[in-house]
Amino acid sequence: MFWGWGQFDLAPPHNEIDPGICAGNAGQYGGVNAPCSMFARYMLSGMLEVRPFGRGEFRRFMVFGAPSFLFGKTIPQTLYTWSPDAIGVEHSWGLGIYIAKGFEFRVTQHFLFDRLGARDTNLGPADQGNNGPWGRYASVGVRKYFGTRRW
Repeated sequence: MFWGWGQFDLAPPHNEIDPGICAGNAGQYGGVNAPCSMFARYMLSGMLEVRPFGRGEFRRFMVFGAPSFLFGKTIPQTLYTWSPDAIGVEHSWGLGIYIAKGFEFRVTQHFLFDRLGARDTNLGPADQGNNGPWGRYASVGVRKYFGTRRW
């Protein structure tokens, strides 16, 4: 009925995760004290699939959710820290139907990036808002599963 995974990622200095909220030249607006420092060092993400029906044709149906939490306080080419400050969360959810032979049809809704804590305000001239590359969108797709896991 439940299947999922969790993952922790660490981005080394000079290779930060960019959710598209702050402009790449944010350091020009205050140097190491620039208010827009929302480039992540850490990411905690996961996926949970729920298949609520065990029998009949509805057994092919499932719903899923996939959040990604970002943490850090970094400004490219200006400030590199190991700070665990909360930045925000990008979450998505969707529906899927198993077709046959490892193929699955999916409809996914991705929401706007939600900022957390004190960073949920305008952070100066480098702030691009929540509609960066991780803006709201929906997608329709087909997934193919293959191979067998052998641990």
